[in-house]
Amino acid sequence: MKVILLENIEKLGKEGDVVDVAPGYARNYLILKKKALVSSPGNMKKFEEIKKMKTVKYMKSKEEAEKLAEKLNTLSITAVVKVDENERLYGSVTLPDIAELLQKEGYEIDKKKIIIDEPIKNLGVYTIPINLHAEVQATIKLWVVSEVV
Repeated sequence: MKVILLENIEKLGKEGDVVDVAPGYARNYLILKKKALVSSPGNMKKFEEIKKMKTVKYMKSKEEAEKLAEKLNTLSITAVVKVDENERLYGSVTLPDIAELLQKEGYEIDKKKIIIDEPIKNLGVYTIPINLHAEVQATIKLWVVSEVV
């Protein structure tokens, strides 16, 4: 049975490919899970419409991410932390801490999009990358300063 794939499926094909699969696999899995359409001229037109809509949605989300990136690239946030006499942090500055600081500035950024290799354990200024979109990345400045006692 020939089907049009609506998404990339490992070991089968890429989105838009017309592939020949067993009828049971097509009916019971691919079509049922909305991963494919039966290959026909009408469904090919339907697939093209779906593809256009996905492209428009993708471009719109990329535009929004670029606008947000412009704002974030100029942003500087400060984490005030407790330190010992050697200026080592009690604990560390982690992804949830950075996400909370961004939220206080009015930016709802998922902590999974923030990239740090390991928790920050020293005072200083850090450049933190944030993945906003598959093609858009912003960077913010994070100042880690000691709490005034």
